[in-house]
Amino acid sequence: MRIDRLLANQGIGSRSEVKALIRSGAVKVNGETVRDPGAPVDELRDAVELRGETLTYRKYVYIMMNKPAGVLSGGGGVPTDKTAAMLLPAAYAKFDLSPAGRLDKDSEGLLLLTNDGDFVHDTISPSKKVKKRYFIRVGGELTDADREAFEAGIILGDGTALKPAGLEILKAEGGLSEAVVTISEGKYHQVKRMVLARGKRVTYLKRLSIGALSLDMRLGPGEFRELTEEELEIVKSRG
Repeated sequence: MRIDRLLANQGIGSRSEVKALIRSGAVKVNGETVRDPGAPVDELRDAVELRGETLTYRKYVYIMMNKPAGVLSGGGGVPTDKTAAMLLPAAYAKFDLSPAGRLDKDSEGLLLLTNDGDFVHDTISPSKKVKKRYFIRVGGELTDADREAFEAGIILGDGTALKPAGLEILKAEGGLSEAVVTISEGKYHQVKRMVLARGKRVTYLKRLSIGALSLDMRLGPGEFRELTEEELEIVKSRG
């Protein structure tokens, strides 16, 4: 990798600003001053210093967030909408993070943000059959007939046939229900539409897990942390 590209990728400055820094003699590679912006550097092995401070190169970032309601997972809304990436410190902006599997604006829970495209594909691609679990509150009482319908595969109002899903009913009384739904797809508003197909309505939804990776329940709404190496292996092995 070119030294100017490495520094720009690390958010040191624009490409032109980085080139000026290099030409001024502010950058060293393995203890030697480098003044050529096009000089090659091994980002994983070479020691790069800027004004005497050693830089640690990070190619990918993986973040677990407890997404709050009212926040978009990614872009695509109106200009005034707040996105999950906006909840992160400015230092993360240089990584251009994207969600690995979106959550609806009014939904909460586990959201993974990363700049690793292969990771995103492996997490959300239907061919990977990654299971996702959601806690839901429902207007209406869920029944064993609903559970059996989920297990057989719900057919939506538009004729879309969904794969079998799990429905664990936690409570169903007084016209209200609580349950955990497990799906291996990720169609638009899928859980809500599945429940609606059974004549009931989801009033609250929170994603609990993706594969074997569960939301850190110590994270409050809007809080986040980077994945540990162990958690990263869990997701990459698809739990």
